[in-house]
Amino acid sequence: MTTQQLFKRLSLAQELSGGGCSSSAWTHTTQAGVMESHNPATGMPLARVYGCSDEDYDAMVTSLQQTHRSWRTVPAPKRGEVIRLIGKALREEKDALGSLISLEVGKIKAEGDGEVQEMIDMADFAVGLSRMLYGHTMHSERPEHRMYEQWHPLGVMGVITAFNFPVAVWAWNAFIAAVAGNTVLWKPSPKAPLCALAIQHLCNRVMEDAGYPGVFGLFTTDRVELAERMVGDERLPLISFTGSVPVGRHVAEVVGRRLGRSLLELSGNNAIIVDETADLDLATRAIVFGAVGTAGQRCTSTRRLIVQESQYEKLIPRLLSAYEQVTIGDPLQPHVMMGPLIDGEAVARYRSTLDVARKAGGEVLCGGRVLSRPGYFVEPTIVRAQNHWEIVQQETFAPILYVMTYRTLDEAIQMQNAVPQGLSSALFTTHLRHGEAFLSTAGSDCGIANINIGTSGAEIGGAFGGEKSTGGGREAGSDSWKAYMRRQTTTINWGTELPLAQGITFGRAEGGTHGASR
Repeated sequence: MTTQQLFKRLSLAQELSGGGCSSSAWTHTTQAGVMESHNPATGMPLARVYGCSDEDYDAMVTSLQQTHRSWRTVPAPKRGEVIRLIGKALREEKDALGSLISLEVGKIKAEGDGEVQEMIDMADFAVGLSRMLYGHTMHSERPEHRMYEQWHPLGVMGVITAFNFPVAVWAWNAFIAAVAGNTVLWKPSPKAPLCALAIQHLCNRVMEDAGYPGVFGLFTTDRVELAERMVGDERLPLISFTGSVPVGRHVAEVVGRRLGRSLLELSGNNAIIVDETADLDLATRAIVFGAVGTAGQRCTSTRRLIVQESQYEKLIPRLLSAYEQVTIGDPLQPHVMMGPLIDGEAVARYRSTLDVARKAGGEVLCGGRVLSRPGYFVEPTIVRAQNHWEIVQQETFAPILYVMTYRTLDEAIQMQNAVPQGLSSALFTTHLRHGEAFLSTAGSDCGIANINIGTSGAEIGGAFGGEKSTGGGREAGSDSWKAYMRRQTTTINWGTELPLAQGITFGRAEGGTHGASR
């Protein structure tokens, strides 16, 4: 399928004639700037997308508020049925959407298709969830009273996504938020506007056919001031942000000042520990996928490898051999295992990071070069390093793996935890006690802890997110739906008396006291 055919199938034109802002109908703003989407495998432009104006943004939020008033009254299972229809449409367009992701952000085709499958899985999860938005019932201390809690939607949810997962992270938030009765405003990364436009076209069509237009809204912009306005907008009770720690910290501060809610998915500095009992073939495959997949541009990418010193000389040759077999090139070609970085800035960070690592005393065991070809290609790199080095303490969005050794498991766990980030972690072991120690209270301090699988590739059913400077957010599974709803405790008096809690009486009562209950 040619690029032109792909765009036509996904309702995209090579030069958008109107604004990139929609809830059910598209705006026609052309004076708010233009974003140019590039193919990172060639460096060449793919299309130009008009940005949204301040007026577009205001109209969008107002429209989503109005839609929310009716959408929240639709029974949750009916809302789930609409999300099922979106999942069905995604299945029909999986190949085309996966190709678009590869084209615009450089993921290999298998990963592009996998991201669409993640959206499909998320839709299935949300459909089931629409019948399980449970609240607890509680026994009242007062006779002829019933207590329970229920959950209500918040309103218009703001979702800000990053380029590396241009559509899946939106689905994590949007599908759950929608079955919970919310409407959703999406600001995608300006590095991946075409993926967002394609999804919005699909949602518009499905929602219109189902009789519920305007539940999902999109606005594209590369203007910081408009994004800042979204974060500070009191009409958006929750902002879900995926990105860097500095920006996430700012989002939390701005949203916190207005007493809103923020759901943060920030940086990772994920480690795999390989102990003396580990299956090295299994570990090698996981390490390579975790460090090389998406060219190291996942928040869950494996960035540190902590190897028991007796295993180092056995494991490193296996890794070097595996890295030699990594094919780098056009991500749409079936034999390619690693595509490009997203842009020239990412390549510059790759270079500068390796320069700093070398100056600190790091030994480059393989890779380390920027490839001389069109696009933004680099070699996957392994560096012998020390965990405490400042550069190792930072997240670099590139295929750079730092390797170091340890003696005892306690030492390895301390090394793993001794970074600011706390997203994903893994231990390869066949030792039961080692595995349990890693998962114990004194073990991994990350939001995700795995045994004998890598740091990447989280499943939909488990809540995704991390601790410390990763932000503490949870999305995509378990009871993460509660983030998009407000809890209400309800007490019903079905008797004829008015007893107060804590045995308090109010007014004159023989043998009683004067006071007030909470």
